[in-house]
Amino acid sequence: MRACIIQPHYSFDEKDLDACFEALLSLLAQCTPDMDLIVLPEYSDALADVQGKDGFYGAVAKNTERLLREARQTALRCSAIVCVNAGCVTSGGVRNTTHVFDRQGNPVGRYFKAHPAPSEVKTDGEGGHELDVAYSYEYAEPYVLELDGLRFAFLTCYDFYFYENFAQLARYSPDIIIGCSLQRTDTHEALSIINRFLCYNTCAYLVRASVSLGKDSPVCGCSMVVSSGGEELLNMKNDVGLGICDFDPHQKYRKPAGHMGSPKKHGEYIEEGRRPWLYRNGGASVVPFEHVMRYPRLCAHRGYSTVAPENSLPAFGAAVAMGAEEIEFDLWSTADGVLVSCHDSTLERVSNGTGKIYEHTYAELMALDFGAKHNERFAGLTICTFEDILRRFAGRVIMNVHVKIWDKEFENPMIEEIVSLIRRYDCASHVYFMSSSDRMLRRAMTYAPDIAVCVGFDGNKTDPLAMVKRAVALGAKKIQLFKPYFNQETVNQAHENGILCNVFYADDPDEARRYLDMGIDTVLTNDYGTVLHACADRLGKHTARERLTVKR
Repeated sequence: MRACIIQPHYSFDEKDLDACFEALLSLLAQCTPDMDLIVLPEYSDALADVQGKDGFYGAVAKNTERLLREARQTALRCSAIVCVNAGCVTSGGVRNTTHVFDRQGNPVGRYFKAHPAPSEVKTDGEGGHELDVAYSYEYAEPYVLELDGLRFAFLTCYDFYFYENFAQLARYSPDIIIGCSLQRTDTHEALSIINRFLCYNTCAYLVRASVSLGKDSPVCGCSMVVSSGGEELLNMKNDVGLGICDFDPHQKYRKPAGHMGSPKKHGEYIEEGRRPWLYRNGGASVVPFEHVMRYPRLCAHRGYSTVAPENSLPAFGAAVAMGAEEIEFDLWSTADGVLVSCHDSTLERVSNGTGKIYEHTYAELMALDFGAKHNERFAGLTICTFEDILRRFAGRVIMNVHVKIWDKEFENPMIEEIVSLIRRYDCASHVYFMSSSDRMLRRAMTYAPDIAVCVGFDGNKTDPLAMVKRAVALGAKKIQLFKPYFNQETVNQAHENGILCNVFYADDPDEARRYLDMGIDTVLTNDYGTVLHACADRLGKHTARERLTVKR
């Protein structure tokens, strides 16, 4: 196979946009019929540092149609596969897209960048380009396109940094990885390391196209071809122009799988030693993060507590199995400092014990029955710890953690211990803290600013806007309203301040629908299944950002 990489000049002055684009098209016109594969860099329609949403969307509107037309004509003229990255206009905005044309000039594939960069996600007001990235939070397997008997996989710029994805790519046995990139801040040495590491792990060839920032630039550039064993076959460094490389994509690197082992791909060797719980949360079992999970939604209060004992692993498991996006539970500390889940501070209602939870040791609580009072079928059920919940459900559901010891402002709030467990189970983006104590929420926000907080009801029954005012003062983005001490103005004022609204609670389907129609973002319910079926038509329509901008 003969691959041709196009590496054009890129400018940090947006006034050079037209000149850079025309120069790219001139390079494309130099491609010849002896080429089998032609790859262009990321954002070939915007080869200058255009500012803001208007600048970027303007470049796409001006150049993309012409670029794709020229790419198609080049595929026809050269009888080559052409891969070109440019904007793709959707109903949600513009997506970072690699377009693929076959040798007959037919559009045969589109790869949407799996990991949009922060600058692509941010709004125009935040200094970003405000791209359509909603798709990137949904489940998707690696995009693999079969052409001419070869399997093509794709990475775009920021994708190259997610090394945990390399093992997933390897599972799909790609022959060639197409990399359309900028990577404007990486050194030549770093780019070489990243790309060689990718190929060694996936046993695939890489054909990567980037841009030149000038002949003396130590960063960016390095359009290259790398073999399946990690050898650089071509590296353009800072050169502007065409890079040509011949290679056989069917020749795959295999090595002895350990001392005296039989030859295998590196990925095959690694699979033999894989172990659970040694990797970042990821994959199909992990739900979207708290800040991107869609609203409105239901929260299984104390788990699916109408079918299993509240605040128990069976109740949480039932909710997750039913598809609950969020569960709520309560945390107390035992006398010997173990974090356990129970709603009440006392034991009488939920167990065969007596007295305060925090006056008993963990061993004493474990001797009690926390199931029989719900139903004899659960007799013998023991109290569960915070770590029990995280061990089984971290990353699989959003957790609304009501820290009861903060409400009571215990002498030892155990902030360090609580946060340490969350970090151990890698679910900081799937958890938020709820408490009625603003003082404790402020301490938690200072200690762990990446974990969201929710302002709880502090007993104010006279001012329906009090909770909104507290959240604004704290900088919290969520409140948990307590019926009946709120009204429509409460919800409206919260949304106008960028604050999402939970409500505790609704087990009656009609009541739950009324709350959703008011604009409540999350309804807590004990009867998750019944309320879910009754409200299915009202749930999960918008991300938090979209939800707060919907006109009510």
